[in-house]
Amino acid sequence: MSEEKENIVIPAKFKDLVKQIEELSVLDLAELVKVLENKFGVSAAAPVAAVAASASAEATADKEEKTSFNVELKSAGGQKINVIKVIREITSLGLKEAKDMAEGAPKIVKEGVKKEEAEEIKKKLEAAGATAEIK
Repeated sequence: MSEEKENIVIPAKFKDLVKQIEELSVLDLAELVKVLENKFGVSAAAPVAAVAASASAEATADKEEKTSFNVELKSAGGQKINVIKVIREITSLGLKEAKDMAEGAPKIVKEGVKKEEAEEIKKKLEAAGATAEIK
């Protein structure tokens, strides 16, 4: 910490104030913080709470992602026409787009669906002769 103190440049207008704060005991400093929080309606703990809330939100987002699945077409197989029909049914794509998807495998057919819907889509694709995977 002594290195940090040497590198900090204190403006002249704050030198006396910083000197007085340095001379305070830990208890007096804690009391000063409380007085300043009450006087100005702020909290010294707010940045910590914001970081904790942010981390909590990220953890919640991770949990939500686990309930969202993507269905990927690995291969259209030998019966491309049937697979194209199923892709059109699932995605509402036009004939050309569905054909391009079937021929361009591996491709994501549907993103962000629930597990039950993803399994149903995979079964339809596999019944048509394709190879599919849930991610």
